[in-house]
Amino acid sequence: MGDLAHAVIAGDPVALARAISLAEEGTPRGERILADVYPSTGRASLIGVTGPPGAGKSSLVNHLLALYRSRGRALGVVAIDPSSAFSGGAILGDRIRMQQHALDESVFIRSMATRGQFGGLSRATRDAVDLMDAAGRDPILIETVGVGQDEVDVVRLADTVLVVLTPGQGDDIQAIKAGLLEIADLFVINKSDHSGADRLASDLEGMLALGERRLWTPPILMTVATEGKGIEDLTLAIDRHARFLREGNRLRARRRAAVSARFTEILRDRLMARLGSRESGGSGYEAYEERLLDRQIDPYSAAREVLDRIGSRPTPGGGAAAGPVLDHLGVAVRRIEDRLDLYRDVLGLDLQAVEEVAGEGVRAALLPAGRARIELLEPTGGATPIARFLERRGEGIHHVCFEVDDLDAALERFRNAGLSTTAGEGSARLEKSAGAEGSRIAFIHPRSTGGVLIELREAGRGKR
Repeated sequence: MGDLAHAVIAGDPVALARAISLAEEGTPRGERILADVYPSTGRASLIGVTGPPGAGKSSLVNHLLALYRSRGRALGVVAIDPSSAFSGGAILGDRIRMQQHALDESVFIRSMATRGQFGGLSRATRDAVDLMDAAGRDPILIETVGVGQDEVDVVRLADTVLVVLTPGQGDDIQAIKAGLLEIADLFVINKSDHSGADRLASDLEGMLALGERRLWTPPILMTVATEGKGIEDLTLAIDRHARFLREGNRLRARRRAAVSARFTEILRDRLMARLGSRESGGSGYEAYEERLLDRQIDPYSAAREVLDRIGSRPTPGGGAAAGPVLDHLGVAVRRIEDRLDLYRDVLGLDLQAVEEVAGEGVRAALLPAGRARIELLEPTGGATPIARFLERRGEGIHHVCFEVDDLDAALERFRNAGLSTTAGEGSARLEKSAGAEGSRIAFIHPRSTGGVLIELREAGRGKR
């Protein structure tokens, strides 16, 4: 675990701010920190605050902070503001309404821009919440952007969702009927000293009575956030909902749904990034767009072809079966250091490690190249297969290695096909040996493959 992750877990607010910035930037270091602190998350109560613009969400959060601080709690706040469609910037004005807590080290407030995300939350909101959770902040309040009826992402993150409404906004029911009604765990009618508050409460009760019956009926709370009225009753209602979730398996089920949504989002983003990368033929992806525009192919057929290109093979059951994956190319060299200038300095590959594999009589330099890697093999003795290869053929590609899920099953397929399996170039017998990092490997003799030595490495047993 890195020093910054240690500092976050220790509750250092400066380290926490730095870690959130790295997470927002999407850097590999940010992802490593999130991985380090993740086992320390899941302890904080997460309270979402959403509703239309002008409902007084920030003022409400400000008074909730004051009340929780009076109870000795250390809190976190993630306040989301909309980004400009032109500059990408945001006002991040929620800090202005919470400025009385700015110097309190027990209140950590992070304003974040949506950066084009819909649903009321920033893409990095979940990362920021995890980091605050690991830092011991509890509860954590998430105030959404306040853009209208589609702010439903908060229900996939928060344990308790507060929907804040105000009277006198025209057709009050029209303002809440799409989406927000279904996600509310508590309704808060703020600015309840204004006319129409009782009518809005009555309308809400009527809609809840007509709606689908739920195990938890959202209570309706009246507040005047600017004066701090009703905040105590609101916190008591939040506590009641937390106790309700702790009964049975409700809290775990809710958080499972949140984890599933986050996991799916990350997979979708990574898949789209891969589709547009050079590794997967980004120019080909653009060609599909042209073909779609010219009506030369339909979207579903295009999607199937693109998925096939990145290694998905449909099975009779409609799923995807994983075949052997190219693991590395083994290149025989007389001296590793004499060839590193080409692979590392000219091609720009990173040198992952140089290790000695005693069972094969080689030193191996491992250089990742995309999803596979180059492995430079230098003999450590004169009677080894690599030494004999160099003597007969000189430097060059010695073998091609594929990763397989089940080595024994793969070897059985080769036997059934009448192909010779061997651990040495002069042997026709089967031997399985330990490769680099303890991997379980076997070789297919070049006589059976048209002159190419094929190595098979079992997945999950070390990585060459």
